[in-house]
Amino acid sequence: MKALRVLNNNVVLARDDRGQEVILTGRGIGFRSKQGCAVDPSLIVRVFVPADGRDPDHLAEVLSLLDEEVLRAVVLALSEAGIEGRESTRPTLAIAVADHVASALDRTRRGIVLEYPLRAEVQTLYADEYRQAQQLLAAINARVDPQLSEVEATALTMHLVGAGFASGDLSFTYTMTGVIQQMLAVVGERFGMDVAQDTMSAARFITHVRYLFVRIHQHRQLTGQESTIGRGIRENFPEATRTAQQLATIVELRLGQGLSEDEVSYLALHVARMTMEKGGDRP
Repeated sequence: MKALRVLNNNVVLARDDRGQEVILTGRGIGFRSKQGCAVDPSLIVRVFVPADGRDPDHLAEVLSLLDEEVLRAVVLALSEAGIEGRESTRPTLAIAVADHVASALDRTRRGIVLEYPLRAEVQTLYADEYRQAQQLLAAINARVDPQLSEVEATALTMHLVGAGFASGDLSFTYTMTGVIQQMLAVVGERFGMDVAQDTMSAARFITHVRYLFVRIHQHRQLTGQESTIGRGIRENFPEATRTAQQLATIVELRLGQGLSEDEVSYLALHVARMTMEKGGDRP
């Protein structure tokens, strides 16, 4: 790889063998690189290959503005926790986590304790990401001083979940979390049951809704199968269908986008599965 621009001691914008611009990070990589010359591969810790049309030059500038030691700790921790390998198409994740860690370290030094909203909901709705976040926090704490509180695992979870969206915007993740909770509450109230979020059907519902949010965010809702699948779902699960339509209204009110007929039908199918675990769908 040849260096195109040296941002600071730890960040270099380069061009790889395939001709695409990439961002390289590593301790001292900028100090020992020169524009137009090959970059020493032994100095490269992480290779960011920006996707979704993101501007590599701009992202490299943002990375260079972060605390160098914090960025290095986060990059190594992401790899150690198994969240990302040596190459990544998500520089925004490293940027967001490093920025958060820098702020958390500053709060810790000043004795400020922060309690995150939706902590219990995050642990339940995003169990896999929460386990990853705990591993990430441990890997970060092995490299920073002072140590960060365990409550930071909640914020790190939100960043991991948010990385699934193009923008990585945490406000969208918080909105999604609240909407999922609201949807589960509606299902429980409508069918007079306690929706246990650790059941297989509830877990499938939560996963489906998360991907639904991704599709909404990317303007790629499911369409085209309504004539075959949707009709059968509506005929066999009428109450679940009415509930799904209510859930679709919640999504439209909260996100400003209506759901396609296919999306409503699949929501109904997942609602029906949850109710069948509790004794069946009411006509």
